Amino acid sequence: MRNEKSKFMVECIRDKLSRNPKSEIRNDLSLLYLITDRHQTGGRELLQVIGEALEGGVRLIQLREKDLSVRALYNLALQVRELTSSYDAKLLINDRLDVAMAVKADGVHLPSHSFTPGEARNLLGTGKLIGVSAHSAEDAARAEEEGADFITFSPIYDTPSKAAYGKPQGIERLKTVCNRVDLPIFALGGIKVGNISDVMSAGANGAAIISALMAADDVKKSAKKLMTCVKGFKNKKY
Repeated sequence: MRNEKSKFMVECIRDKLSRNPKSEIRNDLSLLYLITDRHQTGGRELLQVIGEALEGGVRLIQLREKDLSVRALYNLALQVRELTSSYDAKLLINDRLDVAMAVKADGVHLPSHSFTPGEARNLLGTGKLIGVSAHSAEDAARAEEEGADFITFSPIYDTPSKAAYGKPQGIERLKTVCNRVDLPIFALGGIKVGNISDVMSAGANGAAIISALMAADDVKKSAKKLMTCVKGFKNKKY
């Protein structure tokens, strides 16, 4: 009887350990990851552009407005949080863990100079998404080792927003990173309708978008087109 009870307890423990909370979190990742830049909206309100992207099917958004004061970012994040919640979409805050916690965001996205994923996890607790920016295969491997939930790899193509990170990585380097790490990877940098299928074919799990939506004349229509392009791919690692 004691042996049977012990076996039962072992099986229960194994079952509990096999339920990886990260896998459950990752299952909620969208194929499109919108990264905001209010300077590219052509004078339109950022909330309007985000709302149109949500109407077009985007369900994962990073609020990345680095030049705002903490107070201004917090006030904006509150509004974006309310908007994303109405669409059952995920909201991540770039770098600022304090703002993410204050507005009850779904997680954070960490630049290379920020906290490590492990440090962020200690502050945020379980059940929150932690994305990390990677610009090399080594960055990607380090992010995986330190507990990131997903990464963005950039810049894939030439784009002004990522000029500081040097020459474009290109498709071959993206393939290398996709083969090296067992994390969901969002290709970032110059992604648009004309090339999004190429990054998905290279093994990316999704595409991170800035100007192709922020600067689009018809954001909703553009989001739908991008979603149509990526829906046929099933490169999931989660």
